Amino acid sequence: MRRPAVAVTGLGMITPVGNDTESTWRGVCAGVSPARTVASLEGCAVDFACTVDGIDLDAAIGGRTSFRMGKHVKFAVLAAREAVADAGLDPARWEGSRVAVVVGTSSGGSAALTEQAVVLDRQGPEATSPVGILLTIPNMPAAEIAIRLRATGPSLAPCTACSSGATALSVARDLLVTGQCDIAIAGATESIVHRVAMTGFARSGAAAPAEGEPAGRCRPFAADRAGLVMGEGAAVMVLERTDDAADRGAAPRALLAGAGATTDAHHPTSPHPSGAVAQAAVEAALRDAGWVAGDIDHVNAHGTATPVNDAMEAALIERVYPHRPPVTAPKGVLGHCMGAAGAIEAGLTVLTLQRGVVPPIANLAAPAPGFDINCVTEQPLRQPVRRAVSHSFGFGGHNAVIALQRP
Repeated sequence: MRRPAVAVTGLGMITPVGNDTESTWRGVCAGVSPARTVASLEGCAVDFACTVDGIDLDAAIGGRTSFRMGKHVKFAVLAAREAVADAGLDPARWEGSRVAVVVGTSSGGSAALTEQAVVLDRQGPEATSPVGILLTIPNMPAAEIAIRLRATGPSLAPCTACSSGATALSVARDLLVTGQCDIAIAGATESIVHRVAMTGFARSGAAAPAEGEPAGRCRPFAADRAGLVMGEGAAVMVLERTDDAADRGAAPRALLAGAGATTDAHHPTSPHPSGAVAQAAVEAALRDAGWVAGDIDHVNAHGTATPVNDAMEAALIERVYPHRPPVTAPKGVLGHCMGAAGAIEAGLTVLTLQRGVVPPIANLAAPAPGFDINCVTEQPLRQPVRRAVSHSFGFGGHNAVIALQRP
């Protein structure tokens, strides 16, 4: 059964190219990666990443409670605060029991867990943090947002690896459509730029090698693509039923019209090379929206710059969208923000719908030979976009696709 669309009435972001939505959009449209060598990764095989800079997170959070938050939680709180303000909502005036929070993450507080393990080993239990558990458990982004926004409805923390953000948006839409809430604060967050995680990605073979300048190492859909570059950040949306948004005079940024999800059941890290199950997620999202493939004006691709994933996705795009809509892949600029990637990329798709601008893929002059897809390169593409999809494919074979349209 086709579910009704819901309105995206607010959007908040914090990413390696900007500490809010507008600066993130400008940075992505500029098409230049901020990847750099990170001092804390010195000596690691992968010592570079795209990191959030230029903001004092504790000062931005305010008050005396940021000590109990991991970096990823701070990202989520700030993105949620921006999204709610953007939606024109006041948490002091809403009915908290009708507000849901659905904020995903992939690795949660793995950085803090690693730090606490080192402290325990070197200094003993009395030196560890009394809030160590709060710094690590993956539900804390949703929990801290709920506390700050006085949201006492359902609170969930989906984890589907790199598709966690798209999963969170889909789950939030379900809560609205089934009447379990009237407002949903939904998105995802991630910060795993630490030595253990970066070493793990290097050992797995997924990370780009340390060759050339860091800013040029993530090359989605390029012939010489060699692996992902790590990113971090968060994106959060405010979702409401369209009638409710209209009743309060809110102008939606976009409509979340459909969602689809499948699981490859093939391999822990590699997508199924045929792309058939990922394609089924795309087709499910289109059916949910009541669209056919030819309706799509733009594809925001998962585009990790890993050899296998990009080959699978390029073939999928060629099969599903033979009319060759323009394709972008934000990870060329932002790096792979892991659990937050799907939410960030869905947010960028919302902005593309609003502004009729498709950002370029960084570090790409032309797609690899054999990839018959219409990649946007070098400069933003300006053209009307009515309907778009955002692909997210995660470790474990999780596939999640979001369909968005202009109001």
